[in-house]
Amino acid sequence: MRKKISYAIWASLLPFCLASCEDTTNSFQQEAKSTESTHPAPLASENALVISAQQKMAVLETKMAQAEAQNIDVTREETVMWFAKEFLKFADWDEKNEAAVEKAFSYYAPYRDKSKQLAKELPDFERSKVNDILDAGISELDLVLNGGIKRRPVNKVDWQNIEVAENMLKSNSKPIFLYDYFSKTVGQPLTNKAVYNDHLGAIYHGGENLYPVDHDRAINSFLLKEDGSYDQALLDEVTQIDGSNVGFLIYWNMGVPQWIEKREPEVRKGRSLFTGYDIDNPLIRDTWGKIARDTGELTRGKKVTQLGYILANEPHWFSESDHWSHQFKEMNDISSYTLNNFRDWLKDKYAGEIAALNNNWQSDFSSFETVQIIIPIDKNTQGTPIWYDWNRYHMDRSISWFSHLQDELRKGNPEADTHLKIMPNMFSENNRSHGIDVEALTELTSFIGDDAKAAEKRFLHLTTEQEWEKHYAYMWEELSLSYDFMESVAPNKIHVNSESHFLSASWWRDLDTSVEYVENVYWLATLQGMDANMAWFWARDPDGSFEDRLEGELNFFDPALAGSFAGSVNQQPHIANAYTQVMYDLNSFSEEVIALRKQRRPVRMFYSETSAINKKTHMSQQFKMYEKLFFDGFPMGFTTQKIIEKQDNSQWDNIVVYKTEFVTTAELLALQSYLDQGGTVIIDSPQSLSKDEYGNPHKNTLKASKGKLVQLDGKQTLAQLRAVALEYAQPGLPDITLVENNGTQHKGVRWQVVKQADGSYLVSLLNLGKQTADITLALRDGKSIKVIDLFTENKLNTQLSLPSKGVKLLKVVAN
Repeated sequence: MRKKISYAIWASLLPFCLASCEDTTNSFQQEAKSTESTHPAPLASENALVISAQQKMAVLETKMAQAEAQNIDVTREETVMWFAKEFLKFADWDEKNEAAVEKAFSYYAPYRDKSKQLAKELPDFERSKVNDILDAGISELDLVLNGGIKRRPVNKVDWQNIEVAENMLKSNSKPIFLYDYFSKTVGQPLTNKAVYNDHLGAIYHGGENLYPVDHDRAINSFLLKEDGSYDQALLDEVTQIDGSNVGFLIYWNMGVPQWIEKREPEVRKGRSLFTGYDIDNPLIRDTWGKIARDTGELTRGKKVTQLGYILANEPHWFSESDHWSHQFKEMNDISSYTLNNFRDWLKDKYAGEIAALNNNWQSDFSSFETVQIIIPIDKNTQGTPIWYDWNRYHMDRSISWFSHLQDELRKGNPEADTHLKIMPNMFSENNRSHGIDVEALTELTSFIGDDAKAAEKRFLHLTTEQEWEKHYAYMWEELSLSYDFMESVAPNKIHVNSESHFLSASWWRDLDTSVEYVENVYWLATLQGMDANMAWFWARDPDGSFEDRLEGELNFFDPALAGSFAGSVNQQPHIANAYTQVMYDLNSFSEEVIALRKQRRPVRMFYSETSAINKKTHMSQQFKMYEKLFFDGFPMGFTTQKIIEKQDNSQWDNIVVYKTEFVTTAELLALQSYLDQGGTVIIDSPQSLSKDEYGNPHKNTLKASKGKLVQLDGKQTLAQLRAVALEYAQPGLPDITLVENNGTQHKGVRWQVVKQADGSYLVSLLNLGKQTADITLALRDGKSIKVIDLFTENKLNTQLSLPSKGVKLLKVVAN
């Protein structure tokens, strides 16, 4: 049985699917299966690009045989060959089905006006890129065969025998970084090696590959009948699954069975985009509690749960006025259950004193039982007590919901690992009306979970230059800021990005995405903590055709996938190959990556959710300080009240407080306790830490006590603040020094250093900048050094150039 979601609903919600599609289910399928085109494909032998690719494949095969005869690993070349063959096949299909390809391009608004041209050009574009990856593969293998470079064999993933260890995943007793695609063609079993293999990844998708339908392997509320029994066919899809490979299961929260809607007329009030019901509703909580307990018990111990149970897809409940998310009527309201819970929360917050609330809100409620609030709340009330109380409660209620789900799951499966697919812009962007407390939810679950994105080009709906474009090769703010925060909150948890948007996203993609960008961004994300990722997305059947969800064969046309297909990795052989190749490299150096990730975070920025709720541009301000300290040879870190209270304070050398005016008394006391233990706190101005959550002046201020309190006057530049932070972090700074010259005053090379057991230093270099960077390496004590490129095992000078988006992993030895 398959549950359908209205196409009209999805089209209204997803900005990348803006076309009129009344006839998509039938016409798209017919055109996709057409064998004729207005531009019939030439025979393979008549196409110069195909002939060239075939000749290059023959050359590469010969060289691979030579390499194997010398016991040289050719895993990388096997992948080049596989993608070359696959994409030549895909190009033939695209050429024979030009009308279907044109329609696919038309579903993505930025491509609509040129969809005919793009469809015509696509087959030879794909063939051209196949030639490019073959050229690169031949060139690299020539260097290996000629002794120009030495490279490590690929540490291949044993997909059937993954170990979930503390703070890392392991394969064959070594750290491993797992990779796959967010979505794969419906119904293909693990035994289909054209879909599940080392080239595309082989993680079992327990529900994600059916996005966004409420059926099959996704755990959803349609499993349960009104009488408390289960729909056995749907339950079997969850419990009787292939258990041979590492995988994950997901709670899919979109739909609500009719029997619940009949019993609970308010059940849709306060819903959100991907959570289709009121999370405060008692019947919903009972229903999902039972489902979580029972499915947890039935799937306990299965490999398909090794990467955990994803408790929600992109949870958010934006509750302020004039927000894009309020396209459902039910999103512009809250249920009576939510209102009553809010009243109880307020009663506790104000110690039962309604007069205190009235004084704070400037209201005249007779009791807590009569308190009212209009949702969506007026965004112009930001910074007032009512704004703070609602948004703090709003976060607390989502924490309660996910705590409930996790608690019930673990009654059935006490060993269950969990994570949430949190959108990292819930942290990195300024908005705080979404109900997501990233720190609390990262603490709650046993894994870190997210779906971070990055972008090599400006978002296609933006017409003006963005700030990052002035200095950097790609947009990295969301990824890095959020990852450093989550890793600071939970330094010993496995980190799963279950829908990585590094290759494309809703509002960005580029058919000619650079291979160098893919290499750089995956090194960055992995060095910043990512242990597993599923890239968005794979939608080709093995014969090259669009998979069922893009053809209508399931009587359901999926606009999310249709709008994402154009310009995706499915049309870019160079990017598909680059993604796998960079994962091969990361896994070949997995032990070095883990060593770099263990580097201390000597400088910590103080993060306050209180200021983030109250201020319109708090995170924009925080990023400016973070950015200034991002390129100094160590990973940036954060502290919060909870981090200070729960973690070893010796893991950092100082705390920087920057433009953080609003903090609770508890937050202030945590900072004081750090000073009492001898810590160092640097405060940028007298305004920081000056007000409580309601804007009232704090009666007490920080005292140096046993520590160092560096109180600045607010007149310092960011560069001067950076200098102060580094001055009080001298013991934690690396022994290696790096001087970067890229022709500007803006740094672009993110670098890290760790000292190895043999006395050598491991150094990573990632050039995020737009310009080539000339780099000079030295030891802080002045001793001479020798530099070795670990990718090639060649010696380098202490002065070297790193191109934009370049990646280096070095061994530095004192002479």
